[in-house]
Amino acid sequence: MRRVVTGLAIALSLGLISSCSSPAKLLHISSSASVSLNPLTGMPGKAGELLVVKVDDTPLAHPQIGIASADVVYIEQVEGGLTRLATIFANGRKALPPKIGPVRSARISDIDILAGYGHVGFAFSGAQAKMEPVIAAANLEIISAEREPASIYSRDLTRQEPTNLILDPLALLVKTVDTEKRTIDAAHSMGWTFGALPTNPHSVGATAISDASMRWPSSHYSVKWNANVHQWMISYEGAPDLDANGLQLSTPIFIVQKVSITDSIYHDKVGGITPFSNTVGSGSGFILRDGLAIPASWSRSDAQSGTRWSLSDGSVAHFTPGQVWIALTDHDPQFTYPAASK
Repeated sequence: MRRVVTGLAIALSLGLISSCSSPAKLLHISSSASVSLNPLTGMPGKAGELLVVKVDDTPLAHPQIGIASADVVYIEQVEGGLTRLATIFANGRKALPPKIGPVRSARISDIDILAGYGHVGFAFSGAQAKMEPVIAAANLEIISAEREPASIYSRDLTRQEPTNLILDPLALLVKTVDTEKRTIDAAHSMGWTFGALPTNPHSVGATAISDASMRWPSSHYSVKWNANVHQWMISYEGAPDLDANGLQLSTPIFIVQKVSITDSIYHDKVGGITPFSNTVGSGSGFILRDGLAIPASWSRSDAQSGTRWSLSDGSVAHFTPGQVWIALTDHDPQFTYPAASK
């Protein structure tokens, strides 16, 4: 919900919409008014510098901190069938949360995921030794916990290690970008576009659903449509997924991107094989928006390119403006249908 409130507040400051405006009205504003839009979310706001933070996604890491302020959230599989988040912030420093975390280590899937974003600031807490040269060679500005002081990456003593490393993102950017003159790219289009539903969404296979469930070997997410706030309410392991502010995470657009997940050459310190999620090439998936599950296809020609989404009739698929969640999985989601649709 916070992403909608934030977007509306920005638009209100521009004198564009009333407090009761809906995402549909935001779509109209986006197409008819001269407004700067965040290219990652389609919401009013300038393209800010790109900060990517790896966040732990095990039960001990919840409630996570600062996720509600991210522009894009990737759910990716890691060792043991668990998941980890790559959270992307690009709406300017004033929109940054005061803290983000718990911060955890990088994984091989991050290299391709982030390549299309350009030279991003990459915040994480180490990596497997064999993978460190790969990270160093990538087009990333490394601003990890190993290189920055404890005043920026601090330990929350109310949490259990290793899920208690917390980042001060503004202090990190001030030190690295302002003081040390290190360069981070601004956000640009990542291939997806924003707009209204097709005139007849059922003609491209759209189906009304009440909720969707995504499973990895040792992790489970679900989303439930709330028409009152026009959001998918997110749950983790069967319970509402709360941010540290106590509010349930939610999003107007949730993407299920089916990818190939295979063993990589890397492993963790106890021998767990690191999976690799292949986000380059093409595949299928579902766009969840407006209470609908819309089958779609994705394509990405190389790691430096964005990901384009198309519908069954070959037309461009449009996202709803707002925070974008992308679940990288090799399984179809399970849908629950409204009683009237059965």
